[in-house]
Amino acid sequence: MSTSTAAAGEQEKAPIQLEIKVESPQACLREVVVTIPQAEVHRYLKEAYDELVPEAQVPGFRSGRAPRKLVEKQFKERVHEQVKGSLLMDSLSQVTDSEEFSAIGEPDFDYNSIKIPDSGDFKYQFRIEVRPEFDTPDWKGLKIAKPVEEISDDEVQAAIDRVLAKYGTLEATDAPAELGDRLLITATFKGDGKTLSEMDEENVTLEQSLSFSDAVCSDFGDLMVGVKEGETRKGKVTVAEGAAQEEYRGKELEAVFHVVEVLKRDQPKLTPALLEELGDFESEEELRDFVRESLSRQADYRTQQAVRKTVIELLAGNADFELPETLVKRQTYRELERQILELRRSGFDEDMIRRFVNASKQNAQASTEAALREHFILEKIAEEEKVDADDADYDAEIALIAQQSDVPERRVRARLEKQGQMDALRNQIIERKVIEMIVDAAKVTEEPVEKKSGEEDSEFAIDYSVLASRDDESIPEAKYEDNTPANAQNETEKD
Repeated sequence: MSTSTAAAGEQEKAPIQLEIKVESPQACLREVVVTIPQAEVHRYLKEAYDELVPEAQVPGFRSGRAPRKLVEKQFKERVHEQVKGSLLMDSLSQVTDSEEFSAIGEPDFDYNSIKIPDSGDFKYQFRIEVRPEFDTPDWKGLKIAKPVEEISDDEVQAAIDRVLAKYGTLEATDAPAELGDRLLITATFKGDGKTLSEMDEENVTLEQSLSFSDAVCSDFGDLMVGVKEGETRKGKVTVAEGAAQEEYRGKELEAVFHVVEVLKRDQPKLTPALLEELGDFESEEELRDFVRESLSRQADYRTQQAVRKTVIELLAGNADFELPETLVKRQTYRELERQILELRRSGFDEDMIRRFVNASKQNAQASTEAALREHFILEKIAEEEKVDADDADYDAEIALIAQQSDVPERRVRARLEKQGQMDALRNQIIERKVIEMIVDAAKVTEEPVEKKSGEEDSEFAIDYSVLASRDDESIPEAKYEDNTPANAQNETEKD
């Protein structure tokens, strides 16, 4: 237990003389008892009545002419409520500004239960989450292997083929299904000998993995290649660790897939009309250059993420500090939203992002603690090295997101502000700057990436919950800091 006393200073409004008692029931939790002396309460009450009396309207008296004691009696409840708010606001500001702890959340207390006493000291208590305490890891001179991707002509062609496939016509066929075909399927999911859910007709791409909102069938391709219309295949799905129903987390469930139709796509040719429709391209070569540039940005993103992962692993190796429990829960999907911003910035389309979201939901809860450790470590280094985001940084980020999403910059900025994502953007900028600073000070070796054919599109995701109770909550607003409402939500779709 620690005790501190805030002293009065030379300010327009003198600070409150208060006593603060702090206990630490957990590493990142503080229980605080604040005691405000009776004299300070009387000071605030006097100021409130001094302001009220000249304007008070009391029956039988002209405005401002009623005796003070009568005014105090008639307006006691109103004034006490006003003074309570002022005392709480001013004292909380003094407490949270003290060096006792670094808050990352809003004080948790029952406002309505707090009352101004008729006599004696004014006392209240609250709980608050604080930043974890740890020694800054040594980040200078790290040895880092940087993966470097080269974009091949085959990859460019494959990407173009995927785009063209969206413009082709789908036709039902009696032929066996192959990877890349579309399947119209229904599904039944069973666990513990009972049916948990039944999926109505869903149109999916036949890829090696089929990801649901709360489960994944990792061998979907092996299971379904060769299937024909009307046939049924039995397989397994693995429930995500963060699924709503705890009793099924991490378990394998039986999945029965029935094929309603097998559909193959007729690939269109690159005509001048289609080139224009794809983006006003004047030639096939211009399209190829555009696609190569887009793939290069995505490769750069993967390189940045790999380097970031390496840096964090090196920094967090010995950073075994506790984390605020409620923050871990609150932050589970906020880290996901930060990553979505990065994906949009790097030119990934909405289909790719949706795949990422569904796949990430499978282990979102498990990855949150690692993400928070990463954030706190980078945040501490940023504070010590005075790394921050300026207006030019915001403008550059917004311009890039606008360019990739083909949305005007003003609309991107308005959307980010409306959805409360500017704090997420700030964190994103600062953390990237810190990573770059660490990499600049590191010993970096480049390593070519060995790629496997088709690995980029090895997973298809659909928005369906295998378990009966479906979680329809939107992804909360991506904010790390103390100004985040616990129930904040945001939209993930494009404007």
